Amino acid sequence: MTTELPELLFVYNADAGLVNGLLDTLHKTFSPATYACSLCAVTYGATAMRPQWREFINELPARAIFRHRNELLEEFPQLANQPLPAVFRRARGLEWEPFLTATELKAARELPQLMQLVTDRL
Repeated sequence: MTTELPELLFVYNADAGLVNGLLDTLHKTFSPATYACSLCAVTYGATAMRPQWREFINELPARAIFRHRNELLEEFPQLANQPLPAVFRRARGLEWEPFLTATELKAARELPQLMQLVTDRL
């Protein structure tokens, strides 16, 4: 019998797309204190996912899924009222449940803190 890995849905408080990505990069660079996506701020550099984070995600005992705010509304409308950024968890066949809230993500100001928080919750 094989055991299915749980899924983690990481949702950025930013919209997908090239123009949105450029605007987010500029915002993070020039006004980081007012940038709305703490998950983006910690896990991404100027243009790409931080290698440390990518390696961590690849080694998790869970399947990681990443979505932007506008993609969440399209794919998972039942989660539309959740404050973002956020991380949700589900086991096969079950509903998504909160895993890390926007408040918890905001408190994890550095990548090592976020990785420890994810590890502790799993």
